[in-house]
Amino acid sequence: MLSLKSPVDMFRIRPMHEPLQFAIQLGFESGRIQKRHFQKTLSIMHKGDINLVTNVDLECENRILELVRENFPDDEVISEEKTNTFEAGKNRWIVDPLDGTTNYAHGYPFFCTSIGYEVEGEITVGVIYNPIMDELFFASKGEGAFYNGNRLRVSTIAQMRQALLVTGFPYDVTTNPENNLNHWTRFMMQAQALRRDGSAGLNLSYVAAGRFDGFWEVMLSPWDMAAGVLIVREAGGTVTSLAGETFSLFGGGVLASNGLIHKKMLDVIREGL
Repeated sequence: MLSLKSPVDMFRIRPMHEPLQFAIQLGFESGRIQKRHFQKTLSIMHKGDINLVTNVDLECENRILELVRENFPDDEVISEEKTNTFEAGKNRWIVDPLDGTTNYAHGYPFFCTSIGYEVEGEITVGVIYNPIMDELFFASKGEGAFYNGNRLRVSTIAQMRQALLVTGFPYDVTTNPENNLNHWTRFMMQAQALRRDGSAGLNLSYVAAGRFDGFWEVMLSPWDMAAGVLIVREAGGTVTSLAGETFSLFGGGVLASNGLIHKKMLDVIREGL
């Protein structure tokens, strides 16, 4: 079992053309940029009233795009800060270069880079890297999920009253009637505790690691979920839509759990619909 201090030391890129190793490199490259600028003066722009983008988001994205073009020139990249097109028949890198931008802009050390790789419509690789805590979560379809080289398993909590749950809210929470506050209130009354910490990628990874027992969120984009959903599933968890149907990256929402409390979470969500 791997036990080196840092995942950067544990995973040397060999060979570059292997998607999982390459995705790990993308996470490390983005993480280095995030570390270099963290808690320093940033250039901050607004995509909405409270929806931020920083120069670090853009620098991370540009570096990822550069590496993909060099090493996988026939592939498409879907990323949060670029104009995206969806060409049939292409493999895709689905990227959130800095998931948790608001946290990053405030110097709150809970953010990551999220990299998913899609082949023929199916996510086959997922990598999430938090450079401040030096936490690397990754999965390859059918091969299990791992944290810094150690295999991940979801929790064994079977009762909602013992469950620690996590969620997030859309940027237009003050004006959107689908703002998740109804679900938050209901879960608050049934779970042991709730958390809201600003990174869907890390929230999903923490479900896979058994730190959280369940995660739900509305109004998400493909890059928020692609890597994390695979990591949860490969750790033995369950992922569906908020209605309990087959999960879609383009469905806007997600429910992920250890599987044992999934039906109970669905029942709570349905009460609020």
